[in-house]
Amino acid sequence: MATSMTGYGRGYAEEDGRSFQVELKSINNRYLDLNIKLPRQLISLEDSIRKYISSKISRGKIDVFITQDKFKQEDIVINVDEQLAEAYYTAFESLKKKFNLKDEVSLMLLSKFQDIVTVEKKEEDLDATLNILLKAVDEAIKNLIDMRQVEGKRLESDILLRCDLISNYVEEIESRADSVVDEYREKIKQRVTEYLAEVELDEARLLNEVAFFADKSNITEEIVRLKSHLAQMKSTIILNEPVGKKLDFLVQEMNRETNTIGSKANDLSITNMVVNIKSEIEKIREQIQNIE
Repeated sequence: MATSMTGYGRGYAEEDGRSFQVELKSINNRYLDLNIKLPRQLISLEDSIRKYISSKISRGKIDVFITQDKFKQEDIVINVDEQLAEAYYTAFESLKKKFNLKDEVSLMLLSKFQDIVTVEKKEEDLDATLNILLKAVDEAIKNLIDMRQVEGKRLESDILLRCDLISNYVEEIESRADSVVDEYREKIKQRVTEYLAEVELDEARLLNEVAFFADKSNITEEIVRLKSHLAQMKSTIILNEPVGKKLDFLVQEMNRETNTIGSKANDLSITNMVVNIKSEIEKIREQIQNIE
């Protein structure tokens, strides 16, 4: 089944006093492009996270946002510089007496000086942290893929519909191509008869001219290849694997065969149908750009 490259997924994991939230936002991109934003204390885990996401997703520009909401109590140490606090207290008391101030030197006042009370985070057990974090990443990936598959199903239905439309045009071209040579023969014969009314028609030369035209305008091979590409597209798009690059290649080949048919056919009605086919191929191309 086709999978879109556009989607959003969120994951959350809490264990052993720690909790993480992971958000994934994905848009279409030719290759996998990961942009990971995470807290500074988790920077050393970025490579592991990158490899894990890469093993699950193959294409798309994905922004990854990781936040740590809770820490283990023993991971946080509060340091109080009592000597510095005493120095501040003594200084304030001195100012209070000197200027005859009534305000008290309170704990609230001292706590405003960040160098008195500092918060230190102990170095974490990175393996344990990674195990918890990857649970949130995994949940976010699952939710992202679910959303991408819903959108992919819509793209798949639209592309299959357009393949059917193209197939109908190809059938019309094929049936029309059989009569193009006969019509050309009659036109040549009529023109020669009109301009050279008193001269006997050289059937051998006429046959050679028609044979040359038939060979030059023969589009049988192009029609066969175009049908084959359509069949491959229909069978490929329903595969349960990344198919975007293969579909992109098939679209290029379909466009190539269609252009050749248009240049060789030498028939207005076929040319009009070729224009319709190219229009549908372009719509398919636009849809495929968002398929993984």
